[in-house]
Amino acid sequence: MKLSGAQIVIESLCLHGATTVFGYPGGSVLPIYDELYKNSDRIHHIITAHEQGAAHAADGYARAVGRTGVVIATSGPGATNLVTGIANAYLDSVPLVAITGNVAVPMLGKDSFQEVDIVGITQPVVKHNFLVRDIDSLERILREAFTIANSGRRGPVLVDIPRDIQQAEFEYEGAPPETETGRTFSFDVTQAVEAIKACKKPYIYSGGGVLASGAEAELHELSERLSAPVGFSMLGLTALSRNYALNLGMCGMHGKYAATVAQSECDLMIALGVRFSDRATGNIEVYREGRLIIHVDIDLAEIGKNVPSHIDIRGDVKAVLTELLKALPPMKNDQWLSRIEELKQVDKNPQNSDFTPHNIIEMVNGFCDDDTVIATDVGQHQMWTMQNYPFGNPRTLLTSGGLGTMGYGLGAAIGGCIATGKKRTIHFTSDGSFGMNLIELATAVSQELPVVTVILNNGVLGMVRQWQTMFYGQRYSQTTLNRKTDFAALAKAFGAEGYYAESLPQLKDILERLPDNCPAVIDCHIDMDEKVLPMIPPGGSVKNIIIKG
Repeated sequence: MKLSGAQIVIESLCLHGATTVFGYPGGSVLPIYDELYKNSDRIHHIITAHEQGAAHAADGYARAVGRTGVVIATSGPGATNLVTGIANAYLDSVPLVAITGNVAVPMLGKDSFQEVDIVGITQPVVKHNFLVRDIDSLERILREAFTIANSGRRGPVLVDIPRDIQQAEFEYEGAPPETETGRTFSFDVTQAVEAIKACKKPYIYSGGGVLASGAEAELHELSERLSAPVGFSMLGLTALSRNYALNLGMCGMHGKYAATVAQSECDLMIALGVRFSDRATGNIEVYREGRLIIHVDIDLAEIGKNVPSHIDIRGDVKAVLTELLKALPPMKNDQWLSRIEELKQVDKNPQNSDFTPHNIIEMVNGFCDDDTVIATDVGQHQMWTMQNYPFGNPRTLLTSGGLGTMGYGLGAAIGGCIATGKKRTIHFTSDGSFGMNLIELATAVSQELPVVTVILNNGVLGMVRQWQTMFYGQRYSQTTLNRKTDFAALAKAFGAEGYYAESLPQLKDILERLPDNCPAVIDCHIDMDEKVLPMIPPGGSVKNIIIKG
């Protein structure tokens, strides 16, 4: 049957299971929005306050449910406002399809009103992008977009659809979604098996690739089989429950002491779905010294890119672990496990009633379930959350890893809250990060979302100030904000609940009476000189780790 381009977009979204999309309308996508109106019983559209917020919400939604998020924006500024969100999804391997409108094909390249080359602009931060110049290719391109977003190492795909293509008609085939490709490769684990059998101090470094492949159970079994502690990249943190004895938490520059030191003392590191970012490794030579590294990753480009490994396996993590488990016998090394227990003692926080980030996060956790979704922005509060929040279930952490996007958290929390059926969602942020995209409170209010924003408010750009304190002679250039914003009053102006806390009893009282059907903001004032520790100085190694400030 013949359908318009806009109708083909809707049918394609439904065919690929996109029941919720995020976006903001405009002139160049009016045909698509008209069809969204007609199909509101099939697709739930969430309008945000800003296109960047829509991109982050689609990103958070995708992370929480484990399938492709969709965001729609108009041409020109609407499209360019998506770029930060697209780049964020690209760096963190989040499957996302971004649909933008553009001026009619004959008007392209003529500096038409709200025309921009969004394909050229986004080229470095997408897996692929398309400019649809012919209506006869639209259905195929949309099908390919979803396939590419979900194949191999996942990521964002942009489809730019000129307005005349949205209005033109063509025969719609309704071909089924393409079978996922690129996640299965032939690989040989023989060399890895022999290396593992010969080691005495195995260590598993687990990244976001474990969650992407759904290999949480295999990771747990491998750890138990080898008596191997597990340290995580930030994006891999929720693959194992924090209650698991061999879960050492995040490793790297601001990782847990036990996770980072154990990684440096192991004789074999099994790296699963990680990219060895500079914040995770520090000095590469010291990082590699004295250990054999097995690197498993689905993206061939990542193997050997940052850290040369000794044994490389390109493949889906779940498939590789399945084969390894078939060949590996149970192993135990009591001396190594004793050393791990010794290291874990250093990470224990002193018990006190101070209004510190650790105690605030711990108290908030007491009002959460294992499946509560936690979103963060970027900075000190993000690291404190990684260090102190005991994640219980997979896919309960929404945070910006590779790009480090301040302003990511509230949009992501909105997406995560919707993905979980409007269950209470916690958004940890800071006064600096919250100021970036706080307008999305309007979205949370209009959607009646129980998103609780907890601001660790220290009045400064905390992480930058920490670096200025430690490495720049306490020259605080532009990091003391001196803002007078009353966040509690601001929340009420948006229609949310707003609270102020400066002690644990105050915070407890607030948490006990939070509403269930609307957002809330809790402004927690903390000391501006609270630091994120442990810390490995930039370019340093575990030999330089700073434990106390």
